[in-house]
Amino acid sequence: MAALRVFAVDDHPLFRLGLCAMLAREPDLEVVGEAEAGLPAIDAVTGAKPDVVVMDLHLPDITGIEATAQIVAACPGTGVLVLTMFEDSDSLFAAMRAGARGYLLKGSSPEEILGAVRAIGRGQAVFGPSVAGQLLAYFSGRRAVFPGLTDREREVLALVADGYGNATIARTLSVAPKTVRNHVSSIFAKLHVANRAEAIVQARRAGLGSQPTPGG
Repeated sequence: MAALRVFAVDDHPLFRLGLCAMLAREPDLEVVGEAEAGLPAIDAVTGAKPDVVVMDLHLPDITGIEATAQIVAACPGTGVLVLTMFEDSDSLFAAMRAGARGYLLKGSSPEEILGAVRAIGRGQAVFGPSVAGQLLAYFSGRRAVFPGLTDREREVLALVADGYGNATIARTLSVAPKTVRNHVSSIFAKLHVANRAEAIVQARRAGLGSQPTPGG
């Protein structure tokens, strides 16, 4: 059986060197390249078409999320394993939306990393124990809607969905209008919406607010 071909992307030279050395010691794995940034990684992976890319999220040019999305689009047969220090739900769900098949933290054991690389090379999905709980809670319905938002941002979004302006929301929550503006801006960014109307549509579809869903 041919060895799985692996490409490593990480901006820390020592970590990348150690990762490549660990992978190269395995007889069923072959390191076919490495990169310290996203753009050169995309070019190299598009040419090499490895079975698995091990991807850091913090890169000096573009994010690992952006690099993952471009790699998956150009090489649908290549599986991406995110190996990062970020265990927040925003990063996890962004990686999933970008097409990553796996998500591990850098504190994972060598056995966990090697096992994940092999599993992804076989077309499976792998998520480390510390992030798997977030996925299970979300998909079982125990996690609140819009997991990327904070509790206060969900409160603000619910009031936006009911048609309240920033001044009214500020009075309702007993906070400064500037605080509400900051929350609204953060909500727009996290939901990838351009304006209040788009945010209201998403919020009502998710069940926030007391007004009926548009078109429903």
